[in-house]
Amino acid sequence: MFNWMDRFFGLQENDTTVKREMTAGLIGFFTVVYIIAVNALILSEAGMPLEAAIVATIVASVFGCLLMGFWGNAPILLVPGMGINALFSYTMVQSMGLSWQEALAVVFVSGVIFVAVAFTRFAKMLSAAVPHSLKEAITVGLGLFLMLIGLEKGGIVERGTSSILALGSLADAHVLATVLTVIIAVVLFIRNVPGNFLITIVVGTIIAAFFGLIDLGSMNESSINAAEAFAVFGALSFGNILSTTFWVAVFSLTMVLVFENIGLVHGQVAFIERPEKFSRAFQATSVSAMTSGIFGTSPTVATVESAAGMTAGGRTGLTSITAGLLFLIASFFIPVIKLIPDSAIAPILIIIGFLMLQNIKNLDMKDMSESFPALLIVALIPFTYSIADGIAIGFIMYPILKIAVGRGREVSPTLYVIASLFLANFIFHYLG
Repeated sequence: MFNWMDRFFGLQENDTTVKREMTAGLIGFFTVVYIIAVNALILSEAGMPLEAAIVATIVASVFGCLLMGFWGNAPILLVPGMGINALFSYTMVQSMGLSWQEALAVVFVSGVIFVAVAFTRFAKMLSAAVPHSLKEAITVGLGLFLMLIGLEKGGIVERGTSSILALGSLADAHVLATVLTVIIAVVLFIRNVPGNFLITIVVGTIIAAFFGLIDLGSMNESSINAAEAFAVFGALSFGNILSTTFWVAVFSLTMVLVFENIGLVHGQVAFIERPEKFSRAFQATSVSAMTSGIFGTSPTVATVESAAGMTAGGRTGLTSITAGLLFLIASFFIPVIKLIPDSAIAPILIIIGFLMLQNIKNLDMKDMSESFPALLIVALIPFTYSIADGIAIGFIMYPILKIAVGRGREVSPTLYVIASLFLANFIFHYLG
């Protein structure tokens, strides 16, 4: 069996082992398992039954991770994306007036377009059109975003009264538990202790329990009602497909899906120094996003937390397959998983974000026409809490500055088109 795995996944070629891959998958799963509850709650804001949204999130995650493992052979986890789920519920449904069934149809149609891009020459053309500085900036911006999410989850930073952000109080047990867990996590990581992230999660959970932060009574909550479990499966509606609203939603979602995932997948395969995995990983991402509409959830993406498994040694699709199977098993243990506190997960996100931030050394700071748009992306992804908006503004600014310094020919025609589309989308949403 191990010989088959070695041949199929190329374990020796990728300098890894079955044990390391499965451990990495376990780590990656625990860092992103929060998506089951969080995504379902956001989808419920669109009117979806909560229990059905939980099942849809799990099913989409299982399918996405298995598809990435077997087709993309990359340690990338595909789960419903944060930010895109907010676009689904708050923009497409609450603001634009689509029903959640129609919004699922938008997800499917956008996914079909995404697949058409990923399986044709358009994928390489679009990837080639994006300058190296902007690709690196997306990775750095995602790292900073991940650090911010970790700091917020741990309560180390919070919304300020006289500033945007402020330090949390060490008098708060949650903050103190996070700080102690961060110290342990960093020491374990620096000393390169095997399974350091998994140890962090276990120790962090114990610390949280010591501070009385874990409610064991939540394990007695009722299980999912089987009658409603699949209420959103195949519920997409094309009744509004001829309306302008429907196609504006398709355009917005497609732009986010294609360019967010180009940045995410490129950054992740670069992180493991396997750029040749980009094409098939990107294709797997597109198919998974398309099927999300059928399963009944907002689109899956190459989640930022995939870097947790990569940092733990994951190099092949066996990592994502392991995580996918754990999502399947998780459907039987949702109350137990919910016991893992944010204070045990936050330190891992902070460390991963720090590692991704190191890519900033690859930016050419001497050339302002390259560095300024890149640094805009780095700053605006976390500050706007939107990967899509951060990318869009950087893409718009890049050709503007190149033209301003008389180097407009350095910008590919494709990037001019992309920037124009992003600009048109901003004008429509914010000025229209």
